[in-house]
Amino acid sequence: MKEMMKNTGIMVAITLIAGLLLGIVYQVTKEPIAVQEAKAKEAACQEVFQDASSFAMIGVEALPAGWNEEGYAQESVDEVMEAKDASGELIGYVITVTTKEGYGGDIQFSIGVRMDGTVNGISILSISETAGLGMQAEEVLKPQFADKNVEKFEYTKNGATSENQVDAISGATITTNAVTNGVNAGLYYFQTQLKGGSENE
Repeated sequence: MKEMMKNTGIMVAITLIAGLLLGIVYQVTKEPIAVQEAKAKEAACQEVFQDASSFAMIGVEALPAGWNEEGYAQESVDEVMEAKDASGELIGYVITVTTKEGYGGDIQFSIGVRMDGTVNGISILSISETAGLGMQAEEVLKPQFADKNVEKFEYTKNGATSENQVDAISGATITTNAVTNGVNAGLYYFQTQLKGGSENE
């Protein structure tokens, strides 16, 4: 009995010390991690809105009616930032979207959308697709969305012939579909919740 109580006491002490150390590590690293996340967010915003001077976070509205019916049940809008020019005028939005349709898991990216609906570009924040295939999204897919003003994108395996078409990554149709659906979800959110600026809010 004494041996059991001794061992229990040792285990409790180890648990308490480990918990204390983890708490200290968390407190020490919390601020640097938050700073790095803020820098990464700012960099992503700047990448998709290079002519913006400042960004301000606004609340994410409830997803619009018809979200699932439009085919976006696997997409979510995580964050919305206003993009403003040097005079403080609203010039568009940065919409952060997560899609669960990736081959290797969730894909998260930011989309810059001007007030007229033009996609400035996208910045991929998190992706874990297959190396050499889906991971080509950065170099193959990203450039194809920039400076396009369309209601909705579609991907093709036969070469894009119109503004709304995106060339699929060879051998990575699932990744292409996921990113395309994610961009379309962001555009749909803009069209239904944000278009018109403050008059629509």
